Amino acid sequence: MEIVFQNPIYLWFLISIGLLVAVHMFTLKHVKRRALNFANFDAIARVTGKHLLSQNTPLLTIRIFTLLFATLALAGTTLVYTGQSNEFSFILAIDASGSMTSTDFLPSRLDAAKEEAISFVNSLSSQTRVGLISFSGTSFIEEEMTTDLDEIKNLISKIEIKKIGGTDLGEVMITSVNMLSKEEKSKVLILLTDGRSNVGVDIKEAIPYAIKNEVLIYTIGMATKAGGKIGGTSQDLLLTLDSETLQTISFNTGGKYFEATDLGALGKAYMEISKSTRELITLNLSLLFMTLTLLLLFIEWALVNTRYRTIP
Repeated sequence: MEIVFQNPIYLWFLISIGLLVAVHMFTLKHVKRRALNFANFDAIARVTGKHLLSQNTPLLTIRIFTLLFATLALAGTTLVYTGQSNEFSFILAIDASGSMTSTDFLPSRLDAAKEEAISFVNSLSSQTRVGLISFSGTSFIEEEMTTDLDEIKNLISKIEIKKIGGTDLGEVMITSVNMLSKEEKSKVLILLTDGRSNVGVDIKEAIPYAIKNEVLIYTIGMATKAGGKIGGTSQDLLLTLDSETLQTISFNTGGKYFEATDLGALGKAYMEISKSTRELITLNLSLLFMTLTLLLLFIEWALVNTRYRTIP
């Protein structure tokens, strides 16, 4: 978070605050000198009901802040901070093929993937539109595009391993693009898999389709270096992860590839994607400072004509 000034040259007017204080002190001395020539102090005290020679500190304070706020308004004071952008619509596509039962991620790859996906949804703005797909040899639309993030999280937690064998990355890409096609905001597909595309639509057909519809694809390859166990049989699951294909998908669609070799890396991948959808938000404070300036001028006018009025 930082404060910037669109017209910083006007900040030179802040020097006038020091001049104001100097003039105020000089004026007080002048008034005091005149007051000493007036002998009936008791009479003045009875009329004013207050100390004879007030320092007028409240008025000085009001005038200082009036000059300060006026200067900040003229300088175009702007608050710049990083906030969650509402300009993105997401599809979460989670691999639910048999290999996701591997226990190299505890309690399993699928459970770890679901847990981190839910954390990602928690990081989104409440107005973000999200869709959910699970896939194996074919794609399953778990939820169409919605802003009901609680329902998305509920459905993520209910994803189970699909009985249809294989992994069809091409189909899930096309299905996701179709779901995102009517979205007015920027479109993002987060594709998580632990395998390689071995059935269905060729990704060489799916990539141009995603590019044509302006869908950014972030891919997450999920596999540990040690591999895992499926059905009690040790297998080198790392060999089934086609990182080259996932990199090709992300590179050509403007996204990024992440390789999650442990639970921490998986969480960081989602976190980085979340941060990449944040934007710098600017809030111009000029109107606020100008309103405060006018308010202080009115307060000063009221005080000068009542409590601090000059007695002839």
